Amino acid sequence: MSFIAVTLDELERDALTELVNIGVSRAAASLRKMVGKQVLLSVPSVEVVTQTAAAALIGQRESDNLVAILQEFGGAFSGKALLIFPEDNSLELVRAIVGDEVDAAEVASLKDEALAETGNVILNGCLGTIANMLNHSLQMSLPKVLYGDGKVLFDVGVEPGTDGLVLFLYINFSVRDRNIRGYIAMIMDLPSLAMLKELLGDFISRVTADSNWAVGV
Repeated sequence: MSFIAVTLDELERDALTELVNIGVSRAAASLRKMVGKQVLLSVPSVEVVTQTAAAALIGQRESDNLVAILQEFGGAFSGKALLIFPEDNSLELVRAIVGDEVDAAEVASLKDEALAETGNVILNGCLGTIANMLNHSLQMSLPKVLYGDGKVLFDVGVEPGTDGLVLFLYINFSVRDRNIRGYIAMIMDLPSLAMLKELLGDFISRVTADSNWAVGV
């Protein structure tokens, strides 16, 4: 099966973007309970690229060290989900969660735990919603926190000589008066992306007859 054969068309991309927006909105509501302040997350775009291209793309956008929360998922389709932040930027998120009154040493000691919990909330909310609306379920592993550049993060779990596909989503975080940017990426092999494409087609067929939906509008 070729890469082109499993590239999402415009309608499928619009449908997936809509599902991700719903999932991220629900994740934002859960995160708001954690920080006690208004949280806004947006997903303006969805791209399907190779892992090599994803690493290059994030390398162009981010010159600093990165931190990622990784969770594996399995079910109708499987892969690895990454929630990625510039490392310095991630400290703002941790402070938003633990509070500004906590000193720097304690923030550092709580960093991985806070990031793992944040990733768990956002990735589970996002992927769980996508799966549910596609009439399927996903099982998620416990979150792991990773550090490195784009090449290191996107090479996780890849067999030598292969280059999986990445659903690459750019998201903006706004927590109170803080501006926190991040990325969501889902690494999948060709069969999984082909299954996701098929499920999106089924979803589009179901909702196009419903006047309450306007996918792609």
